[in-house]
Amino acid sequence: MSYSFAIFDFDGTLADSFPFFMHAQRVLADRHGFSRVEPTEVESLRRSSVAQILARSRLPAWKLPLVARDYRAMMRDATGVPLFDGIEPMLGELAERGVVLGLLTSNARDNVERVMGSDAFARFAHIECGMSILGKRPRIRAMLRRAGVAPADAIYIGDQDSDGEAANAEGVAFGAVGWGYGAPELLRLHAKHEFVHVQDIAALWAGSTS
Repeated sequence: MSYSFAIFDFDGTLADSFPFFMHAQRVLADRHGFSRVEPTEVESLRRSSVAQILARSRLPAWKLPLVARDYRAMMRDATGVPLFDGIEPMLGELAERGVVLGLLTSNARDNVERVMGSDAFARFAHIECGMSILGKRPRIRAMLRRAGVAPADAIYIGDQDSDGEAANAEGVAFGAVGWGYGAPELLRLHAKHEFVHVQDIAALWAGSTS
């Protein structure tokens, strides 16, 4: 099936920000008094849900907005956060096939635009950036409404189980990427499509034209 609307997550899906995330997590854990993630814990955490990760970190929910604010500030000053190889050509191919592109991320808009570059960023017709205490589900719903797209005609592409849960709850197909934060076996619980390589995303629309 070809979808007319593709919504992308940013961190771990388009941007290879995991090395920066690990550095920032240690800094912010010390600053805000929650548990550091040690290198030996990374693989087990990739197989954990977002709720399980938060429980393990002993980070109170009320501190999340503060930590997210500081994370975005750190990323604003960071250098060397790249896009995954092949992201820009893939986005260009989807645009050529007439797929409308959306971007939904808790990261700050200026961070996203700086990492992506103005040309790639401009490909997105619908953009939702910034932290929301309500999660991604209502933001997916709002983006579909603004775009005038039915849930069945959209796909949300991301790298965390919470992405899949939010998409499925809104009747949107979830496409799980295999190069991000979440382990494939966890994402598979919610995914209608799995992408091992970046070029696999464009292949979903192979043969379709605008």
